Amino acid sequence: MRIKTTHVGSLPRSALIADLLFGAEKGLVFEPAAYDRAMNEATSAIVAKQRAAGVDIPSDGETSKISYATYIKDRLSGFAGDSPRSPPQDLEDFPSFLQKLAKAGGTPQYRRPRCVGPIAVKSLEPLHKDIAAMQAGLAASGYSEGFMNSASPGVIALFQPSDHHATLDAYLADLAEAMRAEYEAIVAAGLILQIDAPDLGLGRHMMYKDLDEAGFLKRVAVHIEALNHALRNVPRERVRMHICWGNYEGPHTRDIMLRTVLPEVVKAKPGALLFEASNPRHAHEWTAWRDMKVPDDLVLIPGCLDSTTNFVEHPELVAQRLERFVSIVGAERVIAGTDCGFSTFAGFGVVDPEIVWAKLGALAEGAAIASRG
Repeated sequence: MRIKTTHVGSLPRSALIADLLFGAEKGLVFEPAAYDRAMNEATSAIVAKQRAAGVDIPSDGETSKISYATYIKDRLSGFAGDSPRSPPQDLEDFPSFLQKLAKAGGTPQYRRPRCVGPIAVKSLEPLHKDIAAMQAGLAASGYSEGFMNSASPGVIALFQPSDHHATLDAYLADLAEAMRAEYEAIVAAGLILQIDAPDLGLGRHMMYKDLDEAGFLKRVAVHIEALNHALRNVPRERVRMHICWGNYEGPHTRDIMLRTVLPEVVKAKPGALLFEASNPRHAHEWTAWRDMKVPDDLVLIPGCLDSTTNFVEHPELVAQRLERFVSIVGAERVIAGTDCGFSTFAGFGVVDPEIVWAKLGALAEGAAIASRG
């Protein structure tokens, strides 16, 4: 049984694409056909690079998006202005390091429009353009499958709070119903839908800093209920979900343990789960899977590469990490993945772009070793 390879989604954008994205964000006017052509060409190029690196299940690299959550402002009505930045709790514990990160460009400068009115689908045209570009890229590189990222209701609420809703639960419910159209369109196009849901991990030390663990788990249940409602028409096997504790180098001493949150997370509808399993704060947590009854049809996509360092993992190490999970659920239910995306937002990534591709090559080599047993 050959173990396939994939990743979380975001890949380094070229300088041209980053300039176009931030120019559009600032309201600069571009000739629409030329702008779309640049995005299409960049998408095909990023898919081709994944093929060359040995990635079996590729994405569009999130080419057309500045970030994995704020892009929704172009697709949903009810969002305007900006939202205040709130650093993760662990970085607040180390203010000198927080200041260092900010000076290095780690604090996003793009807008995070908050909810100021009723939410509805404004336009799915940007989504359909992304889908068409992805399909063309897959065909050109000889792929038969690929995935497309989409933000969870919870992560949208995490970064972009609402001034319009009386309660957070009402906001999550409206987001779920509005995002449903995007989720269903991605699957209808024949792509695998990936739900990005850092709110189920990162949310503990950002969105719900004032809650204890029991209180946070109650909120996780609400987030998952909203997500499952949005996915009600999507087959379980056509959707996967990514959870993480924040794609930044830092102490991560406030991260909730996977073992603690996992019983709630596995109640989510997606049939595959991508999670951190290689960085120094979470590599040991493979035992959480060993010690629980894993749902019989759940596919595990452990992170075998750290997305915040320029170390290129040795393929033997990748294989060892995979073998842990193969011993739990079998090779047919394991896909080699990454801890998180390699470009948290366009124009910023701590891993050098050339090293990203070397890392993904090591992932493919390691998966081949683990497949041979």
